[in-house]
Amino acid sequence: MSRIALLQAQTGVDPARNAAALVDAAGQARAGGAAMLFTPEMSGLLDRDRERASGHYRSQEDDPVLAAVRDAAAREGLWVHVGSLAVRSDGGKLANRAFVIDPAGGIRATYDKLHLFDVDLPTGESWRESASYAPGERAVVVEGTPVGNLGLAICYDLRFPALFAALAEAGAETIAVPAAFTVPTGQAHWQVLLRARAIEAGLFVVAAAQAGRHEDGRETYGHSLVADPWGKLLLEMDGAPGLAFADVELEEIRRVRGRVPALDHRRPIPPVERC
Repeated sequence: MSRIALLQAQTGVDPARNAAALVDAAGQARAGGAAMLFTPEMSGLLDRDRERASGHYRSQEDDPVLAAVRDAAAREGLWVHVGSLAVRSDGGKLANRAFVIDPAGGIRATYDKLHLFDVDLPTGESWRESASYAPGERAVVVEGTPVGNLGLAICYDLRFPALFAALAEAGAETIAVPAAFTVPTGQAHWQVLLRARAIEAGLFVVAAAQAGRHEDGRETYGHSLVADPWGKLLLEMDGAPGLAFADVELEEIRRVRGRVPALDHRRPIPPVERC
């Protein structure tokens, strides 16, 4: 049994304040008995004013938020999954990058968001992640974390079940899905998609989310949750920022996959015939 903590954040436009909130959450997580802290997508900066935000973007090596979290992880002896940070990368665009940090403060793994959210919403809002971000090129499983082998996804990746199947087949026992879901899509799809991915892959899903009204004017759904391999919710938060805990028992994966061995029955999909 491993205790984990989820930070449901209301990230703003000041990276220093956001870093302080992450450091504080690490201390609270450790004090609450957690072996690992999970944070949302865009934990270091959430600002749709591109001109204002551009002055805060740094490379991975120079990012002050990442440095602060690494120091906190080492000080607390805590694993931390930073849901994602916007970092400068090669090619002129940013990367929406997740980090897994070990209790010594080392970066054990990184993952760049594969699927970018480009959409015009019925509310009149438009999102064009591809205008600023380059998509990732690899899927990642991190071995030996407190939640077993940890597969990495970010937000919009949730809508692509083939990624979750690939992570499960590569040995993932838990998949992290940090997010900044909009309220309309969150109300309609957030819980049902996360539970479905957990059931399909027969593993735990840990989803730390942004929540509430942010400084840049956007509103995010919250409802961070942990789902077990049967689709049962071990934790679901409300729409307000905060920190919550859940206990993950990896043996449940063996029990559920023994009852429904869908991964063992998976076959390559043949070409589709149009008749």
